[in-house]
Amino acid sequence: MATPIPEPVSYDSTRIKPLQDRVAIVTGSSRGIGREIAIHLASLGALVVVNYTSSSSQADSVVAQINSAADSPPRAVAVKADISNPDDVKSLFDSAERAFNSEVQILVNSAGILDGTYPTVANTDVETFDKIFAVNTRGAFLCCREATNRVKRGGGGRIVLLTTSLVKALRAGYATYTASKAAVEAMVKIVAKELKGTGITANCVAPGPIATEMFYEGKSEELVEKLKNDIPFGRLGEPNDVANLVGFLVSDGGEWVNGQVIRVNGGFV
Repeated sequence: MATPIPEPVSYDSTRIKPLQDRVAIVTGSSRGIGREIAIHLASLGALVVVNYTSSSSQADSVVAQINSAADSPPRAVAVKADISNPDDVKSLFDSAERAFNSEVQILVNSAGILDGTYPTVANTDVETFDKIFAVNTRGAFLCCREATNRVKRGGGGRIVLLTTSLVKALRAGYATYTASKAAVEAMVKIVAKELKGTGITANCVAPGPIATEMFYEGKSEELVEKLKNDIPFGRLGEPNDVANLVGFLVSDGGEWVNGQVIRVNGGFV
């Protein structure tokens, strides 16, 4: 008797996606790593707020790309906000709730700046120090504070703050930038404990050298090649290398990862 041939497994393109209709705010997502994160979360089904500070055209381009690929747009909106300003951060969350008529479930803070001249501590002026800490540390704090009060509770709530593998590498020329991110890493570990019982996780993702406009700023070709050679894979990271990890952390599968700093750098440190 012949063995029955099994029916082919059909693929249902309409199946529920991992982040289906979960509202996600991604700060600093008009370009670079934040842009890739916003696009990736949208591909997983999220409703995305693309935050920007100055370039509305870049943010609008990200929104257009997301919505053009969606079955039922709009799946993304652009919202201008300076994350170092508490009123702007509150307004960012307000805008997200209005746009999608739902509580925010995911915050990814990707906004950040550095000094592309890479000064030593001895040559860092106070104005530059204050500017970097205003965005990288104060901004992360304000976004995190708003999220702890407003992200949906009861399961599935996610806070991800981007920092840097330089906190581990401790390279000369990055003292202010590294210190601004080290403070965020300390904060997220405490926030995870303070959110006990809410079902909200809080983690940091700490990229190494990633091929973005911000990375290349002020670097010679020789330095870029040296950094590539410091990585076992012999290449720079790409924004999607970071976005894929963030996508996992904010999904249901990432629930047991909490209060952690995850360095995504290909073995750089």
